[in-house]
Amino acid sequence: MKTSASNKTRVIAVIALALLASTLGTQFAQAATPNRYISVSSTGTVKVTPDAVRLNASVSAIAKVSKDALTSANIVADKFRTAILANGIDKKNLASTTLTVYPEYNYTQEGGNVLIGYRASQSFEVIIRNAAKAGEIVDAVVASAGDALYINGVTPFVFNNSKATEAARISAVKNAKAKANSYAKLLGVKIGKIIYLQESSAPSSYPIAMVQTKASDEATQIDLGEQDVTVSVATRWSIS
Repeated sequence: MKTSASNKTRVIAVIALALLASTLGTQFAQAATPNRYISVSSTGTVKVTPDAVRLNASVSAIAKVSKDALTSANIVADKFRTAILANGIDKKNLASTTLTVYPEYNYTQEGGNVLIGYRASQSFEVIIRNAAKAGEIVDAVVASAGDALYINGVTPFVFNNSKATEAARISAVKNAKAKANSYAKLLGVKIGKIIYLQESSAPSSYPIAMVQTKASDEATQIDLGEQDVTVSVATRWSIS
């Protein structure tokens, strides 16, 4: 019986210590977090010229039977791959996105839908890390693959945005501090240390580039334009 009473006493003591620790922890957390603060949000934006281009292309062939259509499409696809790799594109930056084989019909008022053959198509996405060479590469693949190749889109984008993101981050924090100081002045107080910060980065937009074809002896020009790299921050500043 004494052992049971002793155990109960120990349990009560442990519970009491736990409650005391919890109370002290709560009081410490409350003391560590200032009760007076200003919360502001801000953004920083940097304009940069894209350093890479995303090329979307597809090859297509039609034949009486699906096997022949696929074979013909594969021949053109191999020419496309060869031209891409020959122009300095790493194999890891070339990916197939779709491969389809389907019957193709021609509609006439007299006969309705008439089967004219089978079409095989394969689509690709290519990342051109050197944006300045994009027009030259487009010309190379068109010359190699011929009329069975379709250029579906050319999209400049910022591949390496670490420096731009850092610059946008600095701008966002400076803007947040300036805004906090402005509110503090209006309220007749002074801001202290920052006690909270959360960052979110807006994805860069990927506009379709203008592709300008020139005389036969000149390369196609890809207009890169500029894109925004934006960082947003939510901050909280102590005040006194």
